[in-house]
Amino acid sequence: MGNNAFLGGRTRVRIVVAGDPGTGKSSLICTAASDVFPKNVPPVLPPTRLPEDLYPDRVPLTIIDTSSRAEDSGKLGEELRRADAVVLTYACDQPATLDRLSTFWLPELRRLEVKVPVIVVGCKLDLRDEHQQISLDNVMAPVMRQFREIETCINCSSYRQIQIPEVFFYAQKAVLHPTAPLFDEEMQTLKPRCVRALKRIFILCDHDRDGALSDAELNDFQVKCCNTPLPSSEIVGVKKVFQGKLPEGVNEHGLTLTGFLFLHRLEFGYDNDIKLAENLMPCSFKRSPDQNVELTNEAIDYLKGIFELFDIDKDGALQPIEIENLFSTAPEFPWNEAPYKDAAEKTALGGISMDGFLSQWAVMALLDPARTLENLICIGYPGDPSSAIHVTKTRRYNRKKQQSDRNVFQCLVFGPKKAGKSALLNSFLGRPYSDTYSPTDERYAVNFVDQPRGVKKSLVLREIPEDEVKKILVNKESLAACDIAVFVHDSSDKSSWKRAIELLVEVANHGEITGFEVPCLIVAAKDDLDPFPMAIQDSTRVSQEMGIEASIPISTKLCDFNNIFRRIVNAAEHPHLSIPDTEAGRSRKQYDRLVNRSLMFVSGGAAVAMVGLAGYRARKNASS
Repeated sequence: MGNNAFLGGRTRVRIVVAGDPGTGKSSLICTAASDVFPKNVPPVLPPTRLPEDLYPDRVPLTIIDTSSRAEDSGKLGEELRRADAVVLTYACDQPATLDRLSTFWLPELRRLEVKVPVIVVGCKLDLRDEHQQISLDNVMAPVMRQFREIETCINCSSYRQIQIPEVFFYAQKAVLHPTAPLFDEEMQTLKPRCVRALKRIFILCDHDRDGALSDAELNDFQVKCCNTPLPSSEIVGVKKVFQGKLPEGVNEHGLTLTGFLFLHRLEFGYDNDIKLAENLMPCSFKRSPDQNVELTNEAIDYLKGIFELFDIDKDGALQPIEIENLFSTAPEFPWNEAPYKDAAEKTALGGISMDGFLSQWAVMALLDPARTLENLICIGYPGDPSSAIHVTKTRRYNRKKQQSDRNVFQCLVFGPKKAGKSALLNSFLGRPYSDTYSPTDERYAVNFVDQPRGVKKSLVLREIPEDEVKKILVNKESLAACDIAVFVHDSSDKSSWKRAIELLVEVANHGEITGFEVPCLIVAAKDDLDPFPMAIQDSTRVSQEMGIEASIPISTKLCDFNNIFRRIVNAAEHPHLSIPDTEAGRSRKQYDRLVNRSLMFVSGGAAVAMVGLAGYRARKNASS
């Protein structure tokens, strides 16, 4: 992997030097650039660039000098906000300038919201009173505890050329190799994402899967990181250190995961945010609004194998601890929060079946392809990432062909409050019916639906709260990725029926206007209750007028679903059918037909006129 991939693609580092007047800022910069202490230094230097080969990372370094005058505070603030790192100087022979770091400069950086690494530099070390020497650690420890943005502290002397290159080396290193994403200064421990990344690296290096890195595997790791082998003497030395200070860090097979965490060298495809670098995910997710992303059969087969591998008790389900272990090498557990939490069917013990597991991956690929691919790679997917996903054909194409070959269908579930939307989603996941009503936010439910000839399709139900409908329809492309819409109403409540039809008309009009029309079904929930008067007649009239199927009666209480989920999938598979025809739509089509006829008339008239003109010219030419 190239150096720039590890450095997040940085092509330069900009370091701003600030501090009280007379603390040695300009002399520090001049000496770093020329290796010579300057006799005459201007008040403020122009931007200074250090040679890119001065430090191992070979990234050009630009140093910005600043003025401490009150009248230049505006310019100072601008430079600090543009900094990648800040060097704050004080004079070792002027204790008051050291106090000013915590009373002015560091608070000022926070006021300006400058959130970059800070290097504190004590200049003029050669002028320090030898009789009043104080340990730098003792002086700066309380300041560093208060201001965690301080990366390191160092004393230097431009006159004696003591530790001048080190100042800017530490500043550059803080930018290119930040510790903040890796290490919790407060707790003095590695951060969880870092531990997960290192665990994945350890597993990748542990070729024989014996839970330890042998000498050969440890050497391979060193070569991968540094392009150079690890001498045998150093391997022996590493083991001796662990045997003395951390016995569990080694065993008879080699270096354990516990020991490996002390050798945290992140050179296996992560960027500074502990995310996989972009060059490891070459797939393009560019697609039309009405195209979706699905997992390929190759990825699904791999996930089936992973499921069986981590199903330690072989009970056909992944228990919470087993699924946590499965994702222990991912940046974090991906299904802890909405929309994935509780979106799939669970077993009685809180585990997840094979179908539930694959369903979770299907909905994640639909909603967040990049995150899906990252998690696949992190749990060890061995193939080319581009072989794990594919982009479906557009819905426009499917309508033209009158058939959809998608394997994952997204259904938006609309309806008024207390219509039975949540009960429908719960029943889809095999959850028991409850009479208790509790308002819900937008949520998802995903499961497989058996089709003829043993085919299974994934169906993603997305419940849309009544209050959110207008907000969703503001977006022109809100229906683009939707394969079908379902409108649920309480069959015993006429007002619920009327509201459901109003929502249907709103959605249908939106689809006609934007060009993203969707098949629609009406679901008459609570069929166990007495229907409101004229329910059948109203339902028949509306379905005939709109050209869609009559309301489908269901009762989640009696577990009478009338094959509703298969019927949803069937309607989605034939996207040219079940498109509602609204009054506004009919008026619009009639207007379009009139316009087209007018254009045809005008075109015909123009053609006749042209023929007449041509004849007139011919007669005129003949007579002349």
